[in-house]
Amino acid sequence: MLGRFKLTHLLYPLLMLMALVSIEAFAHGVDDSTRNFLQSNTGVQILPFMYIGAKHMVTGYDHLLFLVGVLFFLRRSKDVLLYVSMFTVGHSLTLMSGVLGGIQVNAYLIDAIIGLSVVYKGFDNLGGFKKVFGVQPNPKAAVLIFGLFHGFGLATKIQEFHLPSDGLVANLIAFNVGVELGQFMALMFILLGINYWRRHSSFNKFARVTNIALMSAGFMLVGMQLTGYFIN
Repeated sequence: MLGRFKLTHLLYPLLMLMALVSIEAFAHGVDDSTRNFLQSNTGVQILPFMYIGAKHMVTGYDHLLFLVGVLFFLRRSKDVLLYVSMFTVGHSLTLMSGVLGGIQVNAYLIDAIIGLSVVYKGFDNLGGFKKVFGVQPNPKAAVLIFGLFHGFGLATKIQEFHLPSDGLVANLIAFNVGVELGQFMALMFILLGINYWRRHSSFNKFARVTNIALMSAGFMLVGMQLTGYFIN
């Protein structure tokens, strides 16, 4: 019975990460129906773009893994709100400016940087910067900066579909609102899962394992994107 209990709590963090790392077919929510809609869209389409934005965030495993790392050791509600707000401000700025300004970034490279943000957060949670380099980067500034890169990732995906200028600003705002709604829904499940796990002694026992798994997932994302970059 005791062995089963320990095994269950050892698998919990790994299952949590596996649930977030969905297969490539569902990455970023760009399935065939979404692709067809974006390519044929004309005029202002508020609700569809809100839905696509929410879907993008909920199925965007790279964004969710980064948020898991950011929230992992946060216990106070005001800290959660602050860090999530920094991330939101960052990706909202580059999402809007990237699309409206026509700023082109290679999709594979920007997604590789997003993968590195997951590695960074896992390493930071392990206290790696102080142990290895003797310094601690400002965590709030880091979340904001990586939020900017996450926003460029969103902007890059949207620009691939060459959306018409008619209704573009309104549609982008709707998409961004959808992203925030999707982020809010994802955060509820992430926080519920983490807070439930914190009630058990296994949280402290396997926090290190979980963040190592987080780093591993980030390295996998980086490798996958760099492979795509060199092949294509």
